[in-house]
Amino acid sequence: MTGHADHASRDGGGHEHGHAHAPANFGKAFAVGIGLNVAFVLIEGVYGVLSNSLALVADAGHNLSDVLGLAVAWAAAVLGKRAPTPRYTYGMKGSSILAALFNAVILLVAMGAIAWEAVRRFGEPAPVAGTTVMVVAGIGILINGITAWLFASGREGDLNVKGAFLHMAADAAVSAGVVVAGLLIALTGWRWLDPVTSLLIAAAVVWSTWGLLRDSVRMSLAAVPPGIDPDAVRAHLRGLEGVTAVHDFHVWPMSTTEVALTSHLVRPDGTDDAFLIRAARELRDRFGIVHVTLQVETSEATACALAPDGVV
Repeated sequence: MTGHADHASRDGGGHEHGHAHAPANFGKAFAVGIGLNVAFVLIEGVYGVLSNSLALVADAGHNLSDVLGLAVAWAAAVLGKRAPTPRYTYGMKGSSILAALFNAVILLVAMGAIAWEAVRRFGEPAPVAGTTVMVVAGIGILINGITAWLFASGREGDLNVKGAFLHMAADAAVSAGVVVAGLLIALTGWRWLDPVTSLLIAAAVVWSTWGLLRDSVRMSLAAVPPGIDPDAVRAHLRGLEGVTAVHDFHVWPMSTTEVALTSHLVRPDGTDDAFLIRAARELRDRFGIVHVTLQVETSEATACALAPDGVV
């Protein structure tokens, strides 16, 4: 028996598939957003060096991470649409997890280098062209604002698009902070404001990136995704009609947007397609688990090598 979102087989396996990728019509938004931000990273990096502003260089590094983030979201949308192969039976969905982990590590290393240079500059303050800093950061507000606007219409219905929108909107706010620092430097001549601003930017990036690093490491280790209570899911399965026991229970991320579940259910009355389809739909609707595989056994006395919870 098959349906648009549910599949069930007579050997006791039920399957449901769901997808949460960026719509095809956002491909142009990703391309334009990446193009604008690459151009701005080059402008900000060059003028950061010419104006001797570590704050601009730090923000350029931050905006480079935005380019990587947009590219990852776009790549995940494209790769997620590829059909499974005999070797990659889930397709390429997991590539988004590896990309997120790579981006988090590279960004943390870059911010560490910037923080080191900022601390060094406290002992050797250098003159900074405050007006140049304000103008370049002002361009950043414009570019980040435009990029956020490109994704605004899809932020409610797609997590990838929503992430891109929130990231770019936050960057517009960071660029506004750099403008304020440049203004204060131009008015007061306080050179120490530049390394202080760069440290604040680095701290903000590390704060937001730490969560990305933590979640991507957990996902790469097939941990239960945030927002899903495994005890609640297990209790739900145990409460299904006719089910007397649950074992070999696993919940893990297939990608940064999709969750899978496999479990053995003991159901003395046996199973049918309707039970499997209903169970899969309930798991999708209640917990957002889109790929469900259930194996039904008819007797608790039947030896199952995977019955103890400690067995993987």
